[in-house]
Amino acid sequence: MAKRERVVRMSVELPLWRALTGYRVITMVYAVLLFASAYRAFPHPYVAAGYLAVLAVWTLATLRRVANAASCTRGFLAADLTVAIAGVLLTPVADAHERITAGGPTLPSIWTAGSVLAFALKGGWRWACVASTVVAVANIVVHEGDPTRDTLHNVLLVWVASVAVGYVVEVARASEATLARALEIEAATRERERLARDIHDGVLQVLAMVQRRGAELGGEAAEIGRMAGEQEVALRTLVSSGLLPPSRISSDNSRGALVEGVETYEPSDGGPGTAELDLRTLLAPHAGSRVSFAEPGAPVPLPAPAARELAAATAAALDNVRRHAGQDARAWILVEDWGDEVIVTVRDDGPGIPPGRLDQAAGEGRLGVSQSIRGRLRDLGGTAELVSVPGQGTEVELKVPRNANTNAKTNTKRNGNGAGR
Repeated sequence: MAKRERVVRMSVELPLWRALTGYRVITMVYAVLLFASAYRAFPHPYVAAGYLAVLAVWTLATLRRVANAASCTRGFLAADLTVAIAGVLLTPVADAHERITAGGPTLPSIWTAGSVLAFALKGGWRWACVASTVVAVANIVVHEGDPTRDTLHNVLLVWVASVAVGYVVEVARASEATLARALEIEAATRERERLARDIHDGVLQVLAMVQRRGAELGGEAAEIGRMAGEQEVALRTLVSSGLLPPSRISSDNSRGALVEGVETYEPSDGGPGTAELDLRTLLAPHAGSRVSFAEPGAPVPLPAPAARELAAATAAALDNVRRHAGQDARAWILVEDWGDEVIVTVRDDGPGIPPGRLDQAAGEGRLGVSQSIRGRLRDLGGTAELVSVPGQGTEVELKVPRNANTNAKTNTKRNGNGAGR
């Protein structure tokens, strides 16, 4: 069945860009109100009014440009800083000299800090140093080389704040890239394990059966069996190593700390809010002359992906019974619903598992218990406990919580011949 992909984007700095957007609007309104409250003191109020009108239009028209790092280009940053510096340099033209030397505000007032902060969010602390220095020089020029203490205080505050913000953004980007890579590796490992389980339940079982039957028949069939055995070993090695997908982490600072991940899911699974299945209907077909099935009288609902994975783990346990305990061995399946968890127990009357055999099988790349059973339950947030006493059979207890992790969304096919523990 075809699969769909959903792109998931993560970015720790997006809230900072949203805050900057709000800051620019608020400080623009503040600059306008500051002028309106003292416009009679301006020798040339029309110059100030004209500039503030341009500033208001520019601020509102460029809100989308400061929504994220990708849209906030270098050209826009240069133009934005030019608007801020122009307002600072126009202050002596519009305002009285006495007000300026007394420490009066410039035309853009604290709106200028927003322009500097945009540099910090875009390019880090180095870009912030450059922008804040340009603003500082402009303020010193306006005060004719003799700035007041308040002016120096404001300039220094903007410089320190912008550099600090720029540094925090750089650290956040590095931390997010590290976290995203770790999540990618985890996701790739889970996908590799899922593929390994599917291969174990299908291709590897067939190859093992061909190898075994070929050795029994002899002649040309033995040669075919030998080749099947070689392919089985090669395939086990391949699925045990696996490959990691290419990174989806953005390495371009112009896009900011943005990570794009792709979640793959089956359309039939329905995504979030997946429909539930009655576990009994998936396990009942295993019942037969050699397999007894005991179930509750009421349905045992589980999220569809969790129910299928639990049924697949049960099938893998029965495959091991047929292969290692023999075709004449008896097996029992017991399903228990405890409300907050579902337990499936598979027990057989075979010879049991020799001590150390499971570790040896895992080292040989045999995935029956390590992946087809324990791997599936681990992905569901459950557990798989195996108890075996030589000469007294084996018991496998599979526990799955009711709110089982439904991220393991796979449709699996089972074959009757096991490929080994």
